[in-house]
Amino acid sequence: MTPARNEESGPADHVEAPHEHDEHSHAHDEHSHGNHDQPAEPPTGRPKSLTCAPHEAQAITPRNLQAPCAPPLSRQATNTASHEAGHGHGHGHSHDLPQGPGARKRLAVVLAITLSVMLVEVAGAVITGSLALLADAGHMLTDAAGLTLSLVVAILAERPPTARLTWGWKRAEVLSAALQATALLAIGVYILVEGVQRLIDPPEVAGPGMIVFGVIGLAANAVAILILTRGGVHEQNMNTRAAFLEVINDALGSVAVLVAATAIWLTGWHRADAVASILIGTLILPRCWLLLRQAVTVLLEATPGTVDLEEVRTHILAVPHVRGLHDLHASTVATGLPILSAHVVVEDGCFLDGHLTVMLDELQRCLAGHFDVEHSTFQFEAATHADHEHPTHA
Repeated sequence: MTPARNEESGPADHVEAPHEHDEHSHAHDEHSHGNHDQPAEPPTGRPKSLTCAPHEAQAITPRNLQAPCAPPLSRQATNTASHEAGHGHGHGHSHDLPQGPGARKRLAVVLAITLSVMLVEVAGAVITGSLALLADAGHMLTDAAGLTLSLVVAILAERPPTARLTWGWKRAEVLSAALQATALLAIGVYILVEGVQRLIDPPEVAGPGMIVFGVIGLAANAVAILILTRGGVHEQNMNTRAAFLEVINDALGSVAVLVAATAIWLTGWHRADAVASILIGTLILPRCWLLLRQAVTVLLEATPGTVDLEEVRTHILAVPHVRGLHDLHASTVATGLPILSAHVVVEDGCFLDGHLTVMLDELQRCLAGHFDVEHSTFQFEAATHADHEHPTHA
């Protein structure tokens, strides 16, 4: 292929979206478009077989006006680059990640509260003999580990990218969520097994003492929930949602302890402690399974649930001068950071008349506007190059 602008260009270059256009650039574009009927001369030292075939001059109009992304390409591209393949990158900077020292401070306060209540409930379990209190204390121990991970991740996520970690530590939040969910699943299974055993052979439990420790736990959890919900910290990303989920589970566990303690105190039915323990376990397992599945989906680089690749394909193919699309992939780096890449087959003439920069603008605008994907990478290819692609590409 013959680069019209740079004879030393390789088979692949990056095409960036145009910014400012001066009169000289527009004049150069008009001159380039006015000479479509002239064959491109091959550069010195290259065989004529690599010369881009010229195409007839044509208006830049959409092939299908009813297609979702077929706006008229009314402006000229500033560069008249001809490439065998072009790559375009686009990204935004508004990603839903931990927001500054405020989030870290709140996580640290919640961690301190959780550790304090855990110690109180362990003491209460020893004094009263309650499995429900011990289960809730074990749950809080897991929460403390999870909150520690959340705090560390909130700090790491603000570290800048490096040559080795090009996304920085953004994906650490996903690993943290997966670890927390796995630990909580194990705790939940243990509580269920132990609760069933206590249903069969219930030990004697001190109901009034359980009430005291249950009230302490519930009050502490209420304070932690209030801290995390202020400023929307609990909704910032998967990592902080995991921490919030753990505190909610703790609060529900404290409620179950209070109900069981009241039943034991008023009726003497000691199996209420086992019932409360089983209830805590059943509250933990489903939510943790959903969180674990979400984290694993991100780690496997599955297509985000908000992106329909077939719809993306339809939109891209509707852009003028696009002849084909393959190697289409979408995944999620971290919460609020979906990415997409694709190989776009375009008309051969687009490499001569400078359409690529305009097409790159249109594709990125389409993805950002219709699919909320602000970081995209496109490789533009001529049909002759696309024929050489590996047959297993999607």
